[in-house]
Amino acid sequence: MTKANLVDKIAAKAGLTKVAGEKALNAFLASVTEVLMKEGRLNLTGFGTFVVEKRQARKGRNPRTGAVITIPAGKVVKFRPGRKLKETIK
Repeated sequence: MTKANLVDKIAAKAGLTKVAGEKALNAFLASVTEVLMKEGRLNLTGFGTFVVEKRQARKGRNPRTGAVITIPAGKVVKFRPGRKLKETIK
């Protein structure tokens, strides 16, 4: 599914125009990004939890040359689905 398809679904379910649906989606995404940057965790009850975790530096290989490289440490966003989402998908 693309962002445009998601905007269409949001607009249809909420009774909004596509422009309003896109604004709502963009506002949601901006809010999620802002919360994760400041707090590092966002819990959406029933849906799941977004968590920013630190990843240690590690060794890897360049697939073309086979040379050993160091992959730098960084932060990654992980998603843990909530119970309701897991049950719905089963």
